[in-house]
Formats: sequence, C-alpha cells, structure tokens
Amino acid sequence: MNKPIPEKLSSQIDAGVKLAIAKAIERHRRLGESISIWQDGQVVTLTAEQIPPLKSDD
Repeated sequence: MNKPIPEKLSSQIDAGVKLAIAKAIERHRRLGESISIWQDGQVVTLTAEQIPPLKSDD
C-alpha cells in the first residue's frame, strides 16, 4: 500500500517542478525556440517572440 506524501514534501515537489518548467520555457525563449501549449481546448505553438520573459524575484 502506498503511503500518502506529507503535505510539506508535496508542496516542495510542486514548487520544484514549477521552477523547472519556468526555466525550461525561458531557455526556449532565449534560444529562439518555439514551444507548444494547450490553450482554449487546442494545441497552440508559440514562437520565441511570443513567450513572455521569466519574471525575476530579485
């Protein structure tokens, strides 16, 4: 039987995954590569110019 993941650990995992995704998207933007996203029930491809820059929390 699987043990439930403690709330704090699952929150840390969620934050880590979100950060990794944001960095990957930013990398695509900087390298001029397009990405495909799900928007309004369909797949939409964004060019690098259409990808908003990653906001810095500095």
